[in-house]
Amino acid sequence: MKYSKDEILQFMEEEDVKFIRLAFCDVFGRQKNISIMPSELPRAFEQGIVFDASSIMGFGDETHSDLMLHPEADTLVPLPWRPEHGRVVQMFSSITYPDGTPFECDTRHLLKEAVKDATDAGLRFTFGAEMEFYLFLLDEFGKKTLIPSDEAGYMDIAPDDHGENVRREICLTLEKMSIHPESSHHEEGPGQSEIDFRYSDPLMAADNAQTFQRVVKTVADRNGLCADFSPKPLKDMPGNGFHINMSVYPFDENNNFQYMIAGIMKHIKAMTLFLNPTEQSYTRLGNNKAPGYITQSAENRSQLIRIPAAVGEYRRAELRSPDPCANPYLAFALLIWAGLDGIRSKQLPPEPANVNLYTAPEEVLGKYEKLPGCYQEACKTALQAEFIRSHIPSAILDIYSKLKD
Repeated sequence: MKYSKDEILQFMEEEDVKFIRLAFCDVFGRQKNISIMPSELPRAFEQGIVFDASSIMGFGDETHSDLMLHPEADTLVPLPWRPEHGRVVQMFSSITYPDGTPFECDTRHLLKEAVKDATDAGLRFTFGAEMEFYLFLLDEFGKKTLIPSDEAGYMDIAPDDHGENVRREICLTLEKMSIHPESSHHEEGPGQSEIDFRYSDPLMAADNAQTFQRVVKTVADRNGLCADFSPKPLKDMPGNGFHINMSVYPFDENNNFQYMIAGIMKHIKAMTLFLNPTEQSYTRLGNNKAPGYITQSAENRSQLIRIPAAVGEYRRAELRSPDPCANPYLAFALLIWAGLDGIRSKQLPPEPANVNLYTAPEEVLGKYEKLPGCYQEACKTALQAEFIRSHIPSAILDIYSKLKD
């Protein structure tokens, strides 16, 4: 629900709100927050709330440690798992220096810049996320094990699927937060689930992806389980994907949709460091329906980009390489900029690869360019790419190129 600042102040009083969580994320997409009392909200709107940035990886050192959080009124959502009396709400916040200058490592601000570039070009992008996760049992001390919550398979049902009620609770919780899941089901791995979302504007889609992981982990914990979004939690089982569905409007004018795909394929190697930001990410790519080659075709799940069987407003390109460790703000921003480059250059994508790349012989696979095969290769490619240097601040690029699991 969208609120103005005045409406929020009235909402706090009428709904017995006692705590407001100002949410933001570090450069890796890990959500952080500060809780303030309702009496501090007018000051937060007018001046911002100061926090110690030196304690957050990638946000600087002790020499210039103060940054300001500025809550954005139209992102207010209640946290349904908190008490109804003395309610808790959340608002996403922008980050600035004390003088009001935007903080260069605020990746949410980077996404806003990408959206503005698209708007200035007369284009509108939308995103829909599909995120996979595992549910693991806890030991007697409440610590995570690597024992899956069930041994069910793809789209199995209860009683084999032990995650059915957990997914139901997740979806109902998200709906109370005005986030609308589209579908949910058991995935291929034991104890693995997927929940998909309707498309929305880039900033809302990224905010929802952030909130989704938090809700999943909270609901899993309430059910005596641990949710794991890492790229490859179990060595010999399918990894967790963060499939990103993307559209551009108008897409029927001048082949914009195809140009967008071409731009993404052109820059995908350079972007991979940010879409797959850990060493573990590269144990997932190239197997179990995670792509290893830079290809596209319709409906084929062995491809980097799949064009699902959908028409009209639901027509979209599904990028299958990212994993849930990706920062959604950075991922969506880079995809917009890559799509814009493709549209401006009017370059069409390569011919569809209508083969199963997981079973194709070497002579067929040799025709296609590969994604980076390891974290080090992804770092080197990103550091050398003019596309990345022109859009990603050097502070963020330096941090990512030194990141280790």
